[in-house]
Amino acid sequence: MGRPAATLTEFQKTEVETLAAVLTAEQMADYFGVARTTFFAIMQREPDVSVRYKRGKARAIGSIAQSLITKARAGDTTSMIFFLKTQGGWRETSRIEHADGGMAPAIGVTKLSDEALEAMIANLIGSPEQAPALPLGTDP
Repeated sequence: MGRPAATLTEFQKTEVETLAAVLTAEQMADYFGVARTTFFAIMQREPDVSVRYKRGKARAIGSIAQSLITKARAGDTTSMIFFLKTQGGWRETSRIEHADGGMAPAIGVTKLSDEALEAMIANLIGSPEQAPALPLGTDP
């Protein structure tokens, strides 16, 4: 016969919801002085604890998200960019499109020989003589 299963008092269960705004489940286990696996077992055994933890997290996220949206609507550019990247799917990528509308594959040129680079330039612009006057192997 082992130890009795760890439980939280009603006050501690209330604290779970409040602390979830600022602590991870692992940090909460430390706060209550139990092992992380024990805290996760409590949440699994007592659905009320898990619900309170999730509700506390959701309230905090909702509050911060509302502040972010308010700032974005007020014209804060950083907030607008962050929102569009995380919620609108915007990305900072460069794309080179082929004449047929397809995407050009990414090419790593840092390890190519001068001859290979000259051949690529010839394919892109016609001939190495038509390339800019920058000698290969030097920085612009």
